[in-house]
Amino acid sequence: MQGNFVYSNPTKLYFGENAITGLENELGRYGKNVLLCYGGGSIKKNGVYNDVISALRNAGKMVFEDSGVMPNPTIDKVLQGAALAREHEIDLILAVGGGSVIDYAKAVSASAYCKEDPWIKFYVNAEMPSTNLIPIGCVLTMAGTGSEMNGTSVISNNAVGKKYGCAFGEILMPKFSILNPEYTLSLPKYQMIAGIFDIMSHIMEQYFSGNDDNVSDYIAEGLMRSVINSGRAAAKNPLDYEARSNIMWAATWALNSLLGKGKTGDWEVHAIGHAITAATDSTHGMTLASFSIPYYRYIMDAGLHKFKRFAINVWSVAPRDMDDTAIAKAGLDAMEEWMREIGAVMNPRELGVTDEMIDGIAESAFKRPGAYKVMTNESIAEILRTAMGEI
Repeated sequence: MQGNFVYSNPTKLYFGENAITGLENELGRYGKNVLLCYGGGSIKKNGVYNDVISALRNAGKMVFEDSGVMPNPTIDKVLQGAALAREHEIDLILAVGGGSVIDYAKAVSASAYCKEDPWIKFYVNAEMPSTNLIPIGCVLTMAGTGSEMNGTSVISNNAVGKKYGCAFGEILMPKFSILNPEYTLSLPKYQMIAGIFDIMSHIMEQYFSGNDDNVSDYIAEGLMRSVINSGRAAAKNPLDYEARSNIMWAATWALNSLLGKGKTGDWEVHAIGHAITAATDSTHGMTLASFSIPYYRYIMDAGLHKFKRFAINVWSVAPRDMDDTAIAKAGLDAMEEWMREIGAVMNPRELGVTDEMIDGIAESAFKRPGAYKVMTNESIAEILRTAMGEI
């Protein structure tokens, strides 16, 4: 059944090979001072930086650069960016990169004029900003997180070994996003695969949860089939523009808040994945992949009807004479085969997780209420040990 909800998404998207032309169209709406946020400098090697700087210059903007945003942005880096934004009275934050850079830009926007500790206020207490926010725009260079069209920001705090997200919602959704699939083609294959599984995981987190059999589930099934097919094609040929464009578009729709309407959402895989990242600083999408099969096998019986539907509608499992449990298991077997085919990480040990870390990761992970089975420290530890080949 469909639950009660309000849906609004103000982000304007420019998609395709000529999407960068939309940047100049949008820049005229904002003041002169722009904070340009990006990562380690890859955008200077692949030409994206030049495209963006050209648009900023043509629009007559004063540009202040904030580089060095790390793959798992830290609260310390956020505070540095917030100080820059205040010092230069920034009118627009332009994030050029993947989800980490965009998440960072949202955190800087919320923190720039916050008089409290942003980590405690936003990421621990999940409070909303009470001060003026700086508008955000983005130029996407990695498909996966969906941050280009949502209001969520995930930040790490190395001092306490935590990685938390804050769902700011509509108030911190980017005002506009530039999505040119060509900008993703220079991404290393490992990062591309991580993004592909992150997309799949976003959809499954919303699919395997309460309020089953609503419109969102039918949309989710179509998106998952698209990610499966395009993921295979991109894994074989990372320069396949059609596959990469489909992946980019699926990533945006996987987490722009549409699929979650009328659903409770699971999000336990992400909670555990964030705890792994906090312990190892490993790539987000691969943390999710490393234990997803044991996790879904663990909760399968509690949502058997949905896992049966998943097997038939997403993985094309033919029921034949199998009972519901056998059908559901066949679907997860097909998912595991696909993950191995595209090159996803299948064991947390590959990410640096050790036996000694398991209990700490289990304790650190949020226990989300929306899952078919609500996790405990013990159940998370069991799942991780299974993924690591100990059970």
